[in-house]
Amino acid sequence: MTSTASPPTTTAPPALRGSLGTASIVLMVLAAAAPLSVVGGSVPLGIALGNGAAFPAAFVVCCVVLLLFAVGFCAMARYVKEAGAFYAYVDKGLGRRVGLGSAYLALVTYTAIQAAVYGYIGVTLDSLVQSYGGPHLPWWTWAGAVAVVVGVLGCRQVDLSGKVLGVLMVGEVGIVLVLNAAVLVRGGDHGLSTALVSPDRLTSGAPGLAVTFAIAGFLGFEATAVFRDEARDPDRTIPRATYLALVLVGAFYALSSWALISAWGDEEAVAEAGRDPENMLMATVHRYLGSSAEHLAQVLFVTSLFACILSFHHVIARYVHSLADRGALPARLGRAHARHHSPHVASLAQSASAAVLIAVFALAGLDPITEVFTWMGGLASAGVDVLMLLTCAAVLVFFRRSAADTRRWQTLWAPALGGLGLTVLLVLTVLNFPLLIGGSAAFATLLLGLLPVAFVLGWARRHRVPAPAELPASA
Repeated sequence: MTSTASPPTTTAPPALRGSLGTASIVLMVLAAAAPLSVVGGSVPLGIALGNGAAFPAAFVVCCVVLLLFAVGFCAMARYVKEAGAFYAYVDKGLGRRVGLGSAYLALVTYTAIQAAVYGYIGVTLDSLVQSYGGPHLPWWTWAGAVAVVVGVLGCRQVDLSGKVLGVLMVGEVGIVLVLNAAVLVRGGDHGLSTALVSPDRLTSGAPGLAVTFAIAGFLGFEATAVFRDEARDPDRTIPRATYLALVLVGAFYALSSWALISAWGDEEAVAEAGRDPENMLMATVHRYLGSSAEHLAQVLFVTSLFACILSFHHVIARYVHSLADRGALPARLGRAHARHHSPHVASLAQSASAAVLIAVFALAGLDPITEVFTWMGGLASAGVDVLMLLTCAAVLVFFRRSAADTRRWQTLWAPALGGLGLTVLLVLTVLNFPLLIGGSAAFATLLLGLLPVAFVLGWARRHRVPAPAELPASA
């Protein structure tokens, strides 16, 4: 009698998995955009330092440029199966070395914006606690506490964070929409503003700086592609979520900034934004909705910042996980949780890096708003511009080489026009960078230098992944 041994069984390591639909991914992107924080933070600064009452037009301009970019981005999405967003596209179109350079650049960019928001939430949370009779604590203690909560959620299945972000988004967007409605019903203090359609107003002041502030409000929209492995139907869900997120973000910012200006009147809004930009939104809420709504808005402002941090935490963790899978980072960072199917090791590493940055900023005695927030936020804006330009180039090269899609608008004209627009936005950002960070031109150059350094480090990195498969000859 003979017996045959059963072949040994192997268990595949757990992979990222989820059932995110279009709505859930859009919520992730909207949370990263932190709409209430932008309306209360970036908009008053854009009004004061940009082109005044015509500032809402800057959001329209940026949205149009990014929609052109999104055409090529979404056309290429079906050919990019990795959940690496920008760097996966650059890898596919421009090669592995340039792709890895863009990946390291992305890590620096998103880490910068998360660090910026940690500084802001530390101060804001401390002020909120004090307003209710609580103790005053250093900003970094509150930021550290937030980092712990974010770290716990980051290790869980992404669907849980999607639900948390959904609840927070309803609150912060809701309060702004109610304010917008109240301004429209009352007609503002001096009638509804028409400055955004006035050619003289559009070109007055510093329209370049206005666009620089506006583009920062769209940070994170491309994160739709990062959740590819956890999307229900990625080939359809990712393009839908990208377009929908851009349109919603652009419309929301343009409408809300216009309503904020109308609430005061053109000249008065510029004066108020210059006098007290940090409290302009809360003062407007108090005037139009009352003190109770103002208290609610202050709470929602904190939750908006928290939602932004949580969303970017997920994005960075998935970048790290994807890089580890490709051998560009230690393999253990590519492990997924057996139960939650989340990149828990990458998430823990991201939490540790956030804690280190908070400690460094605290020990250096940096001001969390005027230094941590503005310096890191400006750096992130420039980094995202560069990443999108590289992605535009990757789209153009990919379709020229592969002929996978012969539609000229999707594969040539739209990405080319988007790239042209992004080049203009990048030039404006760099030229205005010293003003954004509140420092000297020399320090601005030093800080911006982190971006090419990150790119070169990634470009020079060797990894074990074999060359990508030959590009398809047709769709």
